[in-house]
Amino acid sequence: MPLAKTLKQRRQQLAKHLDTPVLLWSGQATPRNFPANTHPFRPSSHFLYFAGLPLENAVIHLADGHLTLFMDEATPAEALWHGPSPTRSELAHQIGAGKALPLEDLKYFIHDQVATLKVQDSVTTQQQEQLLGRSLPIAKQVQDQDLALLKAIVQLRICHDDYALAEIRRAARVSVTAHKTGMATTVLGKNLTEAHIRAAMEQVIMANGMTCAYNSIVTVHGEVLHNNHYHHPLGEHDLVLADVGAETDTGWASDITRTWPTSGKFSSTQRDLYDVVLAAHDACIAAAKPGVEYRELHLLACRTLTTGLVDLGILVGQPDDLVEQDAHALFFPHGVGHLLGLDVHDMEDLGDLAGYALGRQRSDRFGLGFLRLDRPLQSGMAVTIEPGFYQVPGILADQGNQERYATMVNWERLAAFADVRGIRIEDDVLITDNGCEVLTAELPTAVSKIEHLVN
Repeated sequence: MPLAKTLKQRRQQLAKHLDTPVLLWSGQATPRNFPANTHPFRPSSHFLYFAGLPLENAVIHLADGHLTLFMDEATPAEALWHGPSPTRSELAHQIGAGKALPLEDLKYFIHDQVATLKVQDSVTTQQQEQLLGRSLPIAKQVQDQDLALLKAIVQLRICHDDYALAEIRRAARVSVTAHKTGMATTVLGKNLTEAHIRAAMEQVIMANGMTCAYNSIVTVHGEVLHNNHYHHPLGEHDLVLADVGAETDTGWASDITRTWPTSGKFSSTQRDLYDVVLAAHDACIAAAKPGVEYRELHLLACRTLTTGLVDLGILVGQPDDLVEQDAHALFFPHGVGHLLGLDVHDMEDLGDLAGYALGRQRSDRFGLGFLRLDRPLQSGMAVTIEPGFYQVPGILADQGNQERYATMVNWERLAAFADVRGIRIEDDVLITDNGCEVLTAELPTAVSKIEHLVN
């Protein structure tokens, strides 16, 4: 479906949920260390959902399904440094805006009932608050019309239209190729570091005209969940954990994790634990369908992991009892996944408003506190499924944990698995009318196929 038609439908859907006018800012690039040297610009995802183009320092006004674009024409200085740009009117035509006005005219569209969302960069936030004459607090404390807008956007964005799904699929295909390239690049005896694998993977993404949807995690220290260091050499007995996903030029994300042996062959202990994680991954995907509570998928992953760890002699007891006491969280402390869309953790800038169904709050339990999604699955949702096993020193060496779980963990048996720091297997999953579709299924998860790709 053409972009302009898709955007029109989204605006019409918003008008059905909301009877007040809306202003959405795109934001602007943030300086790295001096004004002319900026981080790459990425517009607000809420702006992008209705505007479709990554326009910097732009605002859109939405009312009764109609769109007005506000932005200034490029200055001669900007043309000098960045080349010619489409005119404001040309951009308005591309996105289906009925009017194109300078930013100065925004003041004529401000009144008490206009709804908006706070953007991420502080300079634009200050401009918003100055123009609106009110503060823009965090999601739970916003004014009534802004809260109504937040809830309407969640309803629209939580299930994807055909255009969005096509873009997510496009990002997923590139991400799959990047992971295969990373595996093929992993060769011992060449003094490689994590950075070499990261560079090979991100080169694929860049060559396809995309960017990374988040800071890539490519590490032999998989026990560090968001490891952004890439200097470690590849050891003979290491596992590489690569969490790398592409983002299309229109802002739609993918998110894949695979774990593979640097030697091209899993050790027996590595394979045993990999198969436990894979069993949890496969069980969750098999159970994912409309109406299923995502929290139950998480608990299914916990029970499957715990059963496997009991079978390996690492945990001691009945799996259901161990999960009830959060023993699994010693090795699987995070949630089993999250929403996926224009943001890799879709709409997480809204706090738990999108991830948690109305009336639900995060648990304070060790094994549930990091669950990012707690609502029933719906057809059209894109989610990740990403169970893992990690030996995090800060968790396992904690005296309180050692005392609490003294009889539930066979610490001597666990020591036999010292060559496993971290394993995660993550796929992007679309909920369909009758079940689900793994959008990243082209990238294998089975041990034999992973070894084949590395070799």
